[in-house]
Formats: sequence, structure tokens, C-alpha cells
Amino acid sequence: MIRTITLCAVAALGLSAGAHAADPIKIGASLPLTGNFSVSGEKHEKGYQLCVDLINEKGGLLGRELDLIISDNRSDIGTALSQYERFINVDDVDLVFGTFSSKLTFPISAVLAKNGMVHPIPAGGALRIYTQGHDNIFYFQQNAAEYIGSSVEGVLKNLVDEGERPSKAALVHADDFFANAIAAGLLGQKVTDPGGGEVADLSPGYLADAGMEVVYTEKWPEEGFSDWLNLANSIKNSGADLVVGLTASAEEAVQLTRALKTVRANPKMLYLSQGTQAEYLEGVGADAAQGTLVHTSWHEAVPFVGQLAGEDFSNQDFQEAFEAKYGNKPDEDSAIPFAVCQGMEQAVIGANSTDNAKMGEWLYARTKEDPARTVLGPFSWNDVGLPVDRPFLIAQWQNGQLKFVYPTDEFEGVSDLVHPKPEW
Repeated sequence: MIRTITLCAVAALGLSAGAHAADPIKIGASLPLTGNFSVSGEKHEKGYQLCVDLINEKGGLLGRELDLIISDNRSDIGTALSQYERFINVDDVDLVFGTFSSKLTFPISAVLAKNGMVHPIPAGGALRIYTQGHDNIFYFQQNAAEYIGSSVEGVLKNLVDEGERPSKAALVHADDFFANAIAAGLLGQKVTDPGGGEVADLSPGYLADAGMEVVYTEKWPEEGFSDWLNLANSIKNSGADLVVGLTASAEEAVQLTRALKTVRANPKMLYLSQGTQAEYLEGVGADAAQGTLVHTSWHEAVPFVGQLAGEDFSNQDFQEAFEAKYGNKPDEDSAIPFAVCQGMEQAVIGANSTDNAKMGEWLYARTKEDPARTVLGPFSWNDVGLPVDRPFLIAQWQNGQLKFVYPTDEFEGVSDLVHPKPEW
């Protein structure tokens, strides 16, 4: 399925006759609008579409309207690959926006590199993506998935008194590209590339660094897993008082939480890799969600000020625009792609061109003092395309609301940690 979104008639934009006649800037994005990743894929579409809409309302980019072409890759690798090939070789797009999930991002990165396209990534955190030697690849989240555990360690060490900390951890996860990457960092594993070469040695791991003894680990298959109650019983019987659940989707996070509640497994702390979404709260209820920790790249309370159409555009501006367009509040699955669009718009303006080599040079030239500015905060990147000095945020469900709890010294509005997690 292909959706071509030309969001405003040029005549309505107040452009000059020359701008009216100019060809639109074409942007291609392949997203999982159906299949396993469809919930996040549909939200990514909204983030991209809102950003393009707002830019067009301000007169477009370089005097040209933006034309966003979105194709449904059905959460399938082969389909995503063919769609990006088509964007470049048939649709002749000027820019591309990245897809959702490390599983899809890893293979398409080679296609975009081969064709000299800037590859802005909204959701593809596995370290292996960034160590392939590709140029012009830029991650629009905090850091590689393998390093997310540093924020979990930070919560344990900085927000919980030593005598009240969990001491035994159970780590369970999907056999998913992203979940495997987070697990590698927490457990202190080696990361290897597909050819067997070592990318990173993460020993001893963030759990060991925080003084945790790992007493139980389990991995479930990427698709079709349903034995949640047996998994929850095994977690309970392990005696773990920290449970780490690295799921491939919000739906899996719902299933795991429900199962833990059913068997009355009551750890002091529950951390999930998915669960910031409203679908999680709806699936488990506010009582079951109470005290659950989730890492996130975005939170409604964080006062970041980005830029759009050459003007300041804050995180709060984004939320107001999103609610006005869609009638509901955004979550990180829409905020992240919106930030990708902001960054790419700034790259086009900075390069004064849609030439991808020039845009890549502009993005690589960003520094802490002169970053790309987005609703996710400021971005500059290292030589492999990972952000510099960007710790992941940790949020916690408290009384039906997702509260920002870590880091504690970067912004106002940080909530106190609920600890231990209330029993079910």
C-alpha cells in the first residue's frame, strides 16, 4: 500500500509564482502499517505526516512543497528493501525517512548507503546497525540499545537506598533484534557482526555493575509465543526481586504483565522495554501498571525546544499540534519520527540543498554547542552516527500517568520514584 500525502494546495500557502511552479521535494518512508509492528508503524506515520503538514503550512522547504510518499512494508524485511529501492530508483525521491525496528533498519541501511542517501533512523537501536561502516547514518534516539542499561543502573544506584535495592534479577526477552541488544548490555555479553567479528565486549554488564545477581534468564521466540503463565511462574520461582522484561511490542508487555499479576509474582522492581504507550495502560489497567518502569526517548513533561520552519518549536508545541490534528495525545512512537523530520528539515536548510552528501556533511558537523534541535532534545553524532551524551529517560507508571523519574538533574518536573513496586 502506498500513500502519497501532499498536505496543502500550493496556492493556499501564499508562495510566489516561482515557488508554485517548483517541483515538490519528494520524501519516501517505508513503515510497518500492518503486521507485527503495525501499532508503532501507524504512530510513526502520524509523526512524519504532522511534521510535513506543519512545514507545508509555513510555505514548504526551500520554496518547495513537501510530498511524503509512505509505503506499507507489512513488517517484512524483503518488502521494506524493495520499497526503499523503488523510492530511489523509480519515484526519484529527494530524501528518505527511516522505518521502525532494528529488524527492518539493519538490512535497509545497506541499500541507502549504496545509493548515497542520508539515513535518519527513528527506531533502530541495535549497535550492529552503526558498525557496518556506512556513511550518513544518524540515530534520532538517545543511544544504541546495548547502552540502555546504563539508565537502569542509574535508577538502581541513584534512586534506591542500598538496603532497599533488589539483589536478584530475572531477565526475560523476545528473540528480537532490539530486545537481544538491550539484553546484551544488561548481561555483559559480546556483540558480534553477522560475519562473526566482535563489535563490542559489554562485560560485566549493567546488572552486575549495579550489584545484581542474575538468577534466571529466558528467551522466547520472535513470533507466536503464548506460554506466558509458565514463564511468569518460572520468574516467580526464581526468587528474583528485579524483573526485566524486554518485549518486542507493547502487546507482549501487556501479556507479560498480566501473567505476572495472575501468578502473583511481586518483585520490588519491574522494568519493561515497551510500555510507554496508552495501549499498555489500557491492556493492564492502572493498578497493574502502578510502579512499572519503562525506558523512553520522549516524555510530555520534558521542556525541550526544537526548531521547525526556522522558528522555535517546543515539545509542548508538538503536543498541542498533535492533539489538534489527531484528537488524542501523542506518545514517543509519534514524537521520535517528528524529530527525524525536524532534523532533516534543518539539514536541508543548513545545506541549502537536497543534495544528500551536503546534508550529511551538515549533520556530521553538529556539535553540543550547535546541535540539530528537536522535540527529543539537541542532537550531535559521533563518527558512526550515534548521538553524543544522550542518556535514556526512565519513566514510571504512577496512578495511571506516565511520570518522568530519571535522570533527576537535567530538567524540572521530575517525579519521585515509587519503590518498591506495589504488590498485585
